[in-house]
Amino acid sequence: MTSRDRILARIRRAVPQPAPDTRPGPGPCPGPDPCPGPGPGAGIPRDYLRVHGTRTPHERVDLLAANLTEYRAKVHRTDEDGLPPLLTRLLAERGSRTVLVPPGLPPYWLSAAGRTRVHDRRAATAQGLDRVDSVVTGCALAIAETGTIVLDGARDQGRRRITLIPDHHVCVIRVPDQVVDSVPQALDRLDPARTLTWISGPSATSDIELDRVEGVHGPRTLEVVLLGAQ
Repeated sequence: MTSRDRILARIRRAVPQPAPDTRPGPGPCPGPDPCPGPGPGAGIPRDYLRVHGTRTPHERVDLLAANLTEYRAKVHRTDEDGLPPLLTRLLAERGSRTVLVPPGLPPYWLSAAGRTRVHDRRAATAQGLDRVDSVVTGCALAIAETGTIVLDGARDQGRRRITLIPDHHVCVIRVPDQVVDSVPQALDRLDPARTLTWISGPSATSDIELDRVEGVHGPRTLEVVLLGAQ
C-alpha cells in the first residue's frame, strides 16, 4: 500500500459515505451502450440555491458586465455590424501586429483588421505563442453572478494554451444567449468531457504582502466584447 492509498483510506473512514441514490434514472439512454449507473456524487444533498434572485436577460448581461469590470477586465458592447471595426480598434490601440485566430472564428470578425493572422496549429510552441501580440476567441458561455467566462475548446475558441500564453485576450460573448445567471446553470449546459477553462478577469496573483501581480498564469489584459442588439 502506497502513502497515497493510506491517505485516501483515512479520508474514506473519516468522511461519511452518501447513501445509495435510489431516485429513478432519466429513462432509456439513446444508442447501443447501456446507461451508466449513479456517479460518485449520487446521494449528495444539492438543496442549495441554483440562482440568487430573478433577472431579466438585460439585467443578467448588466450584472455580468459589472462583475467583469470589477475584476479589471475591459468591457465593450456592440452589435454584429459594429464588431469588425471594434476589434480593429482594440487591436490597434494595443499596438498588435499579430493576432492568433482559432480555426472556427467567424471570418467577418477580423475582416477589417489588417493584422498578420497566426493560426492555431498543433506544432506551435510555447515560445512561438508568447511572441503573438493578441488572441481573439469566442466562448462557451458566461456566468453573470461570478463574472466568469468559460471556454470549452470549441472551434471558435481553439485549444486551451492559445488563451493562456498570449498577453492580450479579446473574448466575444453573444448576449443574452450565452449568458447564464449562476454556476449551477452553467454546469447544466457544459459538457464535463471537454477541456473547460474558467476565466474571471485577467490573470492575477498576490504575495503575502498583498502586492498584486497580473499576467502570471495567463493574459495580463482581458477585453470582453458583449455582442448583441444595442
